[in-house]
Amino acid sequence: MSFYDPFAPVYDDWSAHMTEDVAHYVRLAQETDGPLVELAVGNGRVAIPVARETGRKVLGIDSSPAMLAQARERAEAAGVDLVLREGDMRDLSLDEPAGLIYVPFRSLGPLPTWADRRRVFERAFASLRPGGRFAWNVFVFDPAIAAGHDGEWAVQNGIRHRIDHVKTDNRIDITFESGDVISLWWLTRSEWEGLIEVAGFEVEALYGGFDGEPFEETSREFVWVARRPG
Repeated sequence: MSFYDPFAPVYDDWSAHMTEDVAHYVRLAQETDGPLVELAVGNGRVAIPVARETGRKVLGIDSSPAMLAQARERAEAAGVDLVLREGDMRDLSLDEPAGLIYVPFRSLGPLPTWADRRRVFERAFASLRPGGRFAWNVFVFDPAIAAGHDGEWAVQNGIRHRIDHVKTDNRIDITFESGDVISLWWLTRSEWEGLIEVAGFEVEALYGGFDGEPFEETSREFVWVARRPG
């Protein structure tokens, strides 16, 4: 069982505030020739609109059987072509090189080590056709926000949880009333740029939001688009 399985029943409520990313990934998919792949597809929140708006098949990969079960039901109800596979993004391997691989909703955050992240970037590079794109978004760490909620219980869309910051590990632990914990690791801009470079990608764009806003000192989200040269 994936550690995300217990999270599946409340995922819709937890992610209800995140809507702007859908149109961003739809636009990237519409601009793409070649197969479309979503890593950490979850319950299909983004993949289903991408498949619907492009009229094309989307391959979705996730480590959580419970999340994938929801995605299958929703894709069938929506009448879209969603091919779902249980797997670890660190072991990504495709039968056909993709035109776009994307990772929405900060889903690279649960990767705990540099080696894990480097492997994902290298596997994504190897799985793209020349000129293909790798896209993802993650939060920008803000020490002022962290100081305001570190160790505090809060409610997000009806879900009570506590956030603890582990400063020695650049880690955020989200603890739910059930006792389940999700951990996220944050990176600086230069660390993301290091991963992009070591994997062989080129930066196509770094936005500060999903409408193409420039990335500035006050930005609260990294919205990256990298490209495999060729």
